[in-house]
Amino acid sequence: MDDLTIKKNVEEELQYEPILNAAAIGVAVKDGIVTLTGKVSNLAQKYAAARATTRVSGVRAVANEIEVALLPSDIRTDEDVARSAVNALTWITSIPADSVNAQVSDGWLTLEGTVEWYYQKDAAERAVRYLRGVKGVINKIVVTPPESPPVSPDVVKRQIGEALRRSAELDAQRITVETRGSIVILRGTVRSWVERQEAERAAWSAPGVTAVENYITIMV
Repeated sequence: MDDLTIKKNVEEELQYEPILNAAAIGVAVKDGIVTLTGKVSNLAQKYAAARATTRVSGVRAVANEIEVALLPSDIRTDEDVARSAVNALTWITSIPADSVNAQVSDGWLTLEGTVEWYYQKDAAERAVRYLRGVKGVINKIVVTPPESPPVSPDVVKRQIGEALRRSAELDAQRITVETRGSIVILRGTVRSWVERQEAERAAWSAPGVTAVENYITIMV
């Protein structure tokens, strides 16, 4: 699919997002890589624009350069945002108490700490990304699993295959899995960004994984 067609389809997809003003978002495409620019009034809209873009066929990657320009009514002090973040994290039962710290500077919230599973790192970010006054989230949480046997490529490959067969029509044979200690490396091709993300999610679910390097490409 050519870049002009992808650009047109992305612009149309953005128009279908009810929380977005598509006219305020710029779309540029080169070799299937989409760059989003413009301004939105909250972080939820920035994420919504990226999600809508990844749904479009032919999109190989998204560079989300949209700026969050908070409305005057949404601007809060860093202290208020930090307090809200701490409260939000407290309510997430999947995150061990006191394992994650939050720091705020000019509306940008940085998460630090150590957890045993990637889903806990992801849950922490999801808990704070839509708080009023947050312009962006930097997730520096480190995944340090408990002592466990070395990561098995066969286990990860099986989990990826099972997850992808449940989610869509994907030939898991096109994905190769390598390991380097506790790091999983994914290579191969898939038909959509959603399938690429699903492969990475499945890799993170394997016991002992501390990092996933995803080199899977989108077929065009």
